[in-house]
Amino acid sequence: MTDLTGKTILITGASRGIGAAAARAFAEAGGNVALLSRGTEAIADLAGEIGPNALAIPCDVARWTEVARAVEATVNAFGGLDVIVNNAGVIDPIAGIARGEPDAWSTAIDVNLKGVYHGMRAALPVMLGQKFGTVITISSGAASNPLEGWSAYCASKAGAKMLTECLHKEHGRTLRVMGLSPGTVATQMQRDIKESGIGPVAQLDWSAHIPPEWVARALVWMCGPEADDLRGTELSLRDEGLRGRIGLA
Repeated sequence: MTDLTGKTILITGASRGIGAAAARAFAEAGGNVALLSRGTEAIADLAGEIGPNALAIPCDVARWTEVARAVEATVNAFGGLDVIVNNAGVIDPIAGIARGEPDAWSTAIDVNLKGVYHGMRAALPVMLGQKFGTVITISSGAASNPLEGWSAYCASKAGAKMLTECLHKEHGRTLRVMGLSPGTVATQMQRDIKESGIGPVAQLDWSAHIPPEWVARALVWMCGPEADDLRGTELSLRDEGLRGRIGLA
């Protein structure tokens, strides 16, 4: 397993699902973890479970000032910032363009796209000053494939994918920048999609989804030298060859 002893990792959307699994995996790899989420109780409980190398920071990634303060608090607590995982995301509204609520659509853009920008923008001065750092964006197949009822999610994920590619173009010589498209993952988001009944993903059997722990293991692996040849790319856990490299079943 990749050794991240003494490294500091900031994870957005850390209260559950992929974010919580990633927090545990990074801590097991020896890292300090800053846990960001709007759900304060959940990240406080998770930080208590992980121990003294975890810091819970209430934060709405849609708000620039909150993200900037969260990065500052992380650096003050642990002395630097080595990895940021832009994971926070929402699926709502699941509705056709003609019927969706404009405010909900805008909120999805604020979280899924602007939230990624805020994380990058806040982390960049620290990482560029250190002359190293890893930036990972949790992407989706929806970034490249239009899906019925998912206009907000598809559009925001497409924007986040392009934003990640722009970051690599601008700072790829100094920073390690990658995206990770995990496929469908057994999280609350998939339960919400199932309940909506809209689109092909809602029709999938639960057994079709991979566990969030697989995604967490991939994220840790992406922070090690084994993934250096993938800098600037978007990795897909649907790729069996990649799964083999990571050691996933």
